[in-house]
Amino acid sequence: MKTLSFAFSFFLGLALITAQNENPSETLKITLPTAAKKASLIKEIEIPLQSDADSLFNALPDIKAEFWDTTVYNPYKNVETEFPIELTFTDSTYSSPVSRPKVITSRYGWRRDRPHKGIDIDLVTGDSVVSVLDGIVRFARYSSGHGKTVVVRHYNGLETTYAHLSHIAVKSNDTVKRGQYLGKGGNTGRSRGSHLHLVTSYRGEYIHPDYLFNFDDTNTIRSQNIWVTRKWTRPSYHSSRRLSKLALFETKEEALASLEKQRKVYVVRKGDTLSRISQRNRTSIAAICRTNKIKRTSTLRVGQKLILEL
Repeated sequence: MKTLSFAFSFFLGLALITAQNENPSETLKITLPTAAKKASLIKEIEIPLQSDADSLFNALPDIKAEFWDTTVYNPYKNVETEFPIELTFTDSTYSSPVSRPKVITSRYGWRRDRPHKGIDIDLVTGDSVVSVLDGIVRFARYSSGHGKTVVVRHYNGLETTYAHLSHIAVKSNDTVKRGQYLGKGGNTGRSRGSHLHLVTSYRGEYIHPDYLFNFDDTNTIRSQNIWVTRKWTRPSYHSSRRLSKLALFETKEEALASLEKQRKVYVVRKGDTLSRISQRNRTSIAAICRTNKIKRTSTLRVGQKLILEL
């Protein structure tokens, strides 16, 4: 009988938990009978409750709602991004993608007459590579140039790419935590030696990784609120041989003010072409056409004024 009485009280307490879901409290008290008859010896236990609203899982945004393509490296082609870009981080630090001290062999910028859209971190083939932040694996397969590649989309919309791997240990749609194993470093694809090619991008815009992360032993994120201007998405304004001088924008007002300073009026001269103007001013032909609402095939007139966003 004592056992039956105890069981009845326990399951009655569980039933009360369900009944209180609409108005949950921090704890639920349940009184359990004891073998003693004295009321002072009656035991009371507390069960902590947690509402759905407090659940971190329910608070996470649905990052798979748009442009979720597990077969294409960049699903954002032909998507025009509005600048400045706002990125918000909930963490102040990130997990180093490699376990050994980070040695940067090549930075984001112009390299051998080509844009280098990521940062190269030295490693030995077979070294573990991990995710820098929480997220979901969007792409995990071989990619032309990048070799065996993993792309993780994070909950603020940022994507990080881990390229030239020798082995992929995750698959598309896997949920990963910061520091979680993604695969082994290597030398696959277009590569001149074992290293990790780490790319940071947002809606197809490749962002200078150094603008977001400190690649030293502190593993810190530069700010929990960062505004990215076009300058930090254009390799032609940076050298892969050295760290660019950073001017971090933590408010929209600062970013917009910098955009105005980066505008330049260019007067077309005799013999000018869009190609020559873009190379001379380190901007892209697409950017010139977009800003001035002209086509690549448009004829330039001597004396014509063009707005260049540098």
